[in-house]
Amino acid sequence: MALASRTEQRRPGDRQSPPARSFWGSTLGKKTVMAVSGLIMLGYLAAHVLGNLKVFSGPREFNEYAHWLRTVGAPVLHEEWALWLVRIVLLAAVVAHAVSAYQLSRRDIRARPTAYVHKRKRASYATRTMRWGGVILGLFIVWHILDLTTLTVNENAQPGRPYENLVATFSTWYGNVIYLTAMVALGLHIRHGFWSAAQTLGAGNARRDRALKAAANGCAVLLTAGFIAVPVAVMTGVVS
Repeated sequence: MALASRTEQRRPGDRQSPPARSFWGSTLGKKTVMAVSGLIMLGYLAAHVLGNLKVFSGPREFNEYAHWLRTVGAPVLHEEWALWLVRIVLLAAVVAHAVSAYQLSRRDIRARPTAYVHKRKRASYATRTMRWGGVILGLFIVWHILDLTTLTVNENAQPGRPYENLVATFSTWYGNVIYLTAMVALGLHIRHGFWSAAQTLGAGNARRDRALKAAANGCAVLLTAGFIAVPVAVMTGVVS
Protein backbone atom coordinates (compact mmCIF):
# COMPACT_ATOMS: atom_id res chain seq x y z
CA MET A 1 0.00 0.00 0.00
CA ALA A 2 2.75 2.47 0.94
CA LEU A 3 4.68 1.64 -2.21
CA ALA A 4 1.58 2.11 -4.30
CA SER A 5 0.84 5.53 -2.78
CA ARG A 6 4.43 6.70 -3.38
CA THR A 7 4.40 5.71 -7.00
CA GLU A 8 0.88 6.93 -7.71
CA GLN A 9 0.87 9.20 -10.74
CA ARG A 10 -1.03 12.48 -11.00
CA ARG A 11 -4.11 12.41 -13.17
CA PRO A 12 -3.98 14.61 -16.32
CA GLY A 13 -6.57 17.03 -14.90
CA ASP A 14 -4.71 17.64 -11.63
CA ARG A 15 -3.14 21.09 -11.17
CA GLN A 16 0.29 21.59 -9.73
CA SER A 17 0.85 24.52 -7.40
CA PRO A 18 3.37 27.04 -8.78
CA PRO A 19 6.72 27.01 -6.99
CA ALA A 20 6.93 29.51 -4.16
CA ARG A 21 9.04 32.56 -4.94
CA SER A 22 11.51 34.13 -2.57
CA PHE A 23 10.91 37.66 -1.33
CA TRP A 24 13.47 39.03 -3.80
CA GLY A 25 12.00 36.97 -6.62
CA SER A 26 8.49 38.34 -6.13
CA THR A 27 7.20 41.55 -7.68
CA LEU A 28 6.30 42.88 -4.24
CA GLY A 29 9.79 42.13 -2.99
CA LYS A 30 11.43 44.03 -5.83
CA LYS A 31 9.06 46.97 -5.35
CA THR A 32 9.86 46.99 -1.63
CA VAL A 33 13.60 47.03 -2.36
CA MET A 34 13.02 49.91 -4.77
CA ALA A 35 10.99 51.81 -2.18
CA VAL A 36 13.48 51.37 0.69
CA SER A 37 16.54 52.11 -1.45
CA GLY A 38 14.75 55.14 -2.89
CA LEU A 39 14.05 56.51 0.58
CA ILE A 40 17.71 56.02 1.54
CA MET A 41 18.75 58.04 -1.49
CA LEU A 42 16.11 60.67 -0.72
CA GLY A 43 17.57 61.13 2.76
CA TYR A 44 21.01 61.55 1.25
CA LEU A 45 19.72 64.11 -1.25
CA ALA A 46 18.13 66.16 1.52
CA ALA A 47 21.46 66.28 3.39
CA HIS A 48 23.36 66.93 0.15
CA VAL A 49 21.27 69.93 -0.88
CA LEU A 50 21.68 71.49 2.56
CA GLY A 51 25.43 71.12 2.20
CA ASN A 52 25.36 72.60 -1.31
CA LEU A 53 23.50 75.68 -0.08
CA LYS A 54 26.47 76.52 2.15
CA VAL A 55 28.05 77.89 -1.02
CA PHE A 56 26.04 81.06 -0.35
CA SER A 57 28.05 81.57 2.86
CA GLY A 58 31.25 82.02 0.89
CA PRO A 59 34.33 79.99 0.03
CA ARG A 60 35.72 79.72 3.55
CA GLU A 61 32.64 78.16 5.12
CA PHE A 62 31.96 75.92 2.14
CA ASN A 63 35.54 74.62 2.05
CA GLU A 64 35.46 74.05 5.82
CA TYR A 65 32.25 72.06 5.40
CA ALA A 66 33.88 69.94 2.68
CA HIS A 67 36.87 69.34 4.96
CA TRP A 68 34.54 68.35 7.84
CA LEU A 69 32.94 65.69 5.62
CA ARG A 70 36.33 64.01 5.34
CA THR A 71 37.14 64.18 9.04
CA VAL A 72 33.72 63.47 10.59
CA GLY A 73 33.99 60.74 13.23
CA ALA A 74 37.59 61.59 14.15
CA PRO A 75 39.47 60.63 16.20
CA VAL A 76 37.44 57.41 16.55
CA LEU A 77 37.47 56.93 12.78
CA HIS A 78 40.34 57.58 10.43
CA GLU A 79 40.03 60.36 7.87
CA GLU A 80 37.35 59.67 5.23
CA TRP A 81 36.20 56.41 6.87
CA ALA A 82 32.76 57.82 7.68
CA LEU A 83 32.57 59.33 4.19
CA TRP A 84 33.38 55.98 2.63
CA LEU A 85 30.76 54.23 4.77
CA VAL A 86 28.18 56.68 3.44
CA ARG A 87 29.40 56.10 -0.12
CA ILE A 88 29.16 52.31 0.26
CA VAL A 89 25.61 52.47 1.63
CA LEU A 90 24.62 54.90 -1.10
CA LEU A 91 26.21 52.76 -3.82
CA ALA A 92 24.38 49.68 -2.52
CA ALA A 93 21.10 51.63 -2.57
CA VAL A 94 21.70 52.86 -6.13
CA VAL A 95 22.57 49.36 -7.40
CA ALA A 96 19.59 47.75 -5.63
CA HIS A 97 17.28 50.44 -6.97
CA ALA A 98 18.55 50.16 -10.54
CA VAL A 99 18.54 46.34 -10.62
CA SER A 100 15.03 46.16 -9.17
CA ALA A 101 13.76 48.74 -11.66
CA TYR A 102 15.32 46.90 -14.60
CA GLN A 103 13.98 43.51 -13.56
CA LEU A 104 10.49 44.87 -12.93
CA SER A 105 10.57 46.52 -16.35
CA ARG A 106 11.61 43.26 -18.04
CA ARG A 107 8.95 41.35 -16.13
CA ASP A 108 6.32 43.86 -17.25
CA ILE A 109 7.42 43.51 -20.89
CA ARG A 110 7.30 39.69 -20.71
CA ALA A 111 3.80 39.85 -19.25
CA ARG A 112 2.64 41.79 -22.30
CA PRO A 113 4.34 40.13 -25.30
CA THR A 114 1.90 41.58 -27.84
CA ALA A 115 2.45 45.23 -28.69
CA TYR A 116 -0.41 47.56 -28.00
CA VAL A 117 -2.01 49.45 -30.86
CA HIS A 118 -1.45 52.79 -29.19
CA LYS A 119 1.86 53.69 -27.59
CA ARG A 120 0.02 55.42 -24.77
CA LYS A 121 -1.47 52.10 -23.71
CA ARG A 122 1.90 50.41 -23.58
CA ALA A 123 3.34 52.61 -20.85
CA SER A 124 1.94 55.46 -18.83
CA TYR A 125 3.54 58.89 -18.75
CA ALA A 126 4.75 58.26 -15.18
CA THR A 127 6.37 54.94 -16.15
CA ARG A 128 8.21 56.44 -19.12
CA THR A 129 9.33 59.40 -17.01
CA MET A 130 10.69 57.13 -14.28
CA ARG A 131 12.43 54.86 -16.78
CA TRP A 132 14.20 57.54 -18.82
CA GLY A 133 14.69 59.75 -15.79
CA GLY A 134 16.54 56.90 -14.12
CA VAL A 135 18.83 56.52 -17.14
CA ILE A 136 19.56 60.27 -17.17
CA LEU A 137 20.31 60.26 -13.43
CA GLY A 138 22.57 57.21 -13.73
CA LEU A 139 24.65 58.93 -16.43
CA PHE A 140 24.68 62.15 -14.41
CA ILE A 141 26.04 60.40 -11.32
CA VAL A 142 29.01 59.16 -13.36
CA TRP A 143 29.65 62.64 -14.76
CA HIS A 144 29.19 64.31 -11.36
CA ILE A 145 31.81 62.04 -9.76
CA LEU A 146 34.27 62.65 -12.60
CA ASP A 147 33.60 66.39 -12.36
CA LEU A 148 33.69 67.24 -8.65
CA THR A 149 35.12 64.16 -6.90
CA THR A 150 37.94 62.87 -9.10
CA LEU A 151 38.21 66.23 -10.97
CA THR A 152 38.83 64.28 -14.19
CA VAL A 153 36.59 66.34 -16.48
CA ASN A 154 36.84 69.65 -14.63
CA GLU A 155 39.32 71.65 -16.71
CA ASN A 156 39.86 74.33 -14.04
CA ALA A 157 39.88 72.02 -11.02
CA GLN A 158 42.03 72.88 -8.02
CA PRO A 159 42.60 69.92 -5.65
CA GLY A 160 41.46 70.77 -2.14
CA ARG A 161 39.39 73.77 -3.30
CA PRO A 162 35.77 72.50 -3.56
CA TYR A 163 34.22 75.98 -3.67
CA GLU A 164 36.39 77.06 -6.57
CA ASN A 165 35.78 73.75 -8.38
CA LEU A 166 32.03 74.14 -8.05
CA VAL A 167 32.19 77.68 -9.45
CA ALA A 168 34.40 76.43 -12.29
CA THR A 169 31.86 73.77 -13.24
CA PHE A 170 28.94 76.18 -13.36
CA SER A 171 30.94 78.74 -15.28
CA THR A 172 30.71 76.48 -18.35
CA TRP A 173 27.62 76.18 -20.54
CA TYR A 174 27.84 72.38 -20.75
CA GLY A 175 28.20 72.03 -16.98
CA ASN A 176 25.00 74.00 -16.49
CA VAL A 177 23.09 72.13 -19.21
CA ILE A 178 24.05 68.72 -17.81
CA TYR A 179 23.29 69.69 -14.22
CA LEU A 180 19.98 71.46 -14.89
CA THR A 181 18.72 68.64 -17.11
CA ALA A 182 19.58 66.09 -14.42
CA MET A 183 17.90 68.13 -11.68
CA VAL A 184 14.65 68.39 -13.66
CA ALA A 185 14.77 64.61 -14.18
CA LEU A 186 15.46 64.21 -10.45
CA GLY A 187 12.43 66.30 -9.51
CA LEU A 188 10.11 64.26 -11.73
CA HIS A 189 11.65 61.04 -10.40
CA ILE A 190 11.10 62.08 -6.78
CA ARG A 191 7.56 63.28 -7.48
CA HIS A 192 6.41 59.88 -8.70
CA GLY A 193 8.83 57.74 -6.69
CA PHE A 194 7.90 59.19 -3.28
CA TRP A 195 4.21 58.50 -3.78
CA SER A 196 4.89 55.06 -5.28
CA ALA A 197 7.15 54.11 -2.35
CA ALA A 198 4.44 55.12 0.11
CA GLN A 199 1.96 52.86 -1.67
CA THR A 200 4.38 49.93 -1.72
CA LEU A 201 5.20 50.26 1.98
CA GLY A 202 1.52 50.42 2.92
CA ALA A 203 1.40 54.08 3.94
CA GLY A 204 -1.15 55.05 1.32
CA ASN A 205 -4.90 54.76 1.46
CA ALA A 206 -7.91 56.66 0.17
CA ARG A 207 -7.75 59.21 3.00
CA ARG A 208 -4.00 59.81 2.80
CA ASP A 209 -3.53 59.90 -0.96
CA ARG A 210 -4.06 63.64 -1.28
CA ALA A 211 -1.61 64.39 1.55
CA LEU A 212 0.97 61.95 0.13
CA LYS A 213 0.74 63.49 -3.32
CA ALA A 214 1.14 66.95 -1.82
CA ALA A 215 4.17 65.74 0.15
CA ALA A 216 5.66 64.19 -2.99
CA ASN A 217 5.15 67.38 -4.97
CA GLY A 218 6.53 69.55 -2.17
CA CYS A 219 9.59 67.35 -1.69
CA ALA A 220 10.30 67.32 -5.42
CA VAL A 221 9.96 71.10 -5.74
CA LEU A 222 12.10 71.89 -2.68
CA LEU A 223 14.94 69.55 -3.62
CA THR A 224 14.93 70.60 -7.27
CA ALA A 225 14.87 74.30 -6.38
CA GLY A 226 17.64 73.81 -3.81
CA PHE A 227 19.94 72.06 -6.26
CA ILE A 228 19.18 74.45 -9.14
CA ALA A 229 19.78 77.50 -6.95
CA VAL A 230 23.54 76.89 -6.98
CA PRO A 231 24.22 76.94 -10.76
CA VAL A 232 21.76 79.82 -11.19
CA ALA A 233 23.64 81.78 -8.51
CA VAL A 234 26.94 81.20 -10.33
CA MET A 235 25.47 82.13 -13.71
CA THR A 236 24.03 85.37 -12.34
CA GLY A 237 27.16 86.32 -10.42
CA VAL A 238 25.63 85.96 -6.95
CA VAL A 239 28.25 83.28 -6.26
CA SER A 240 31.66 83.82 -7.79
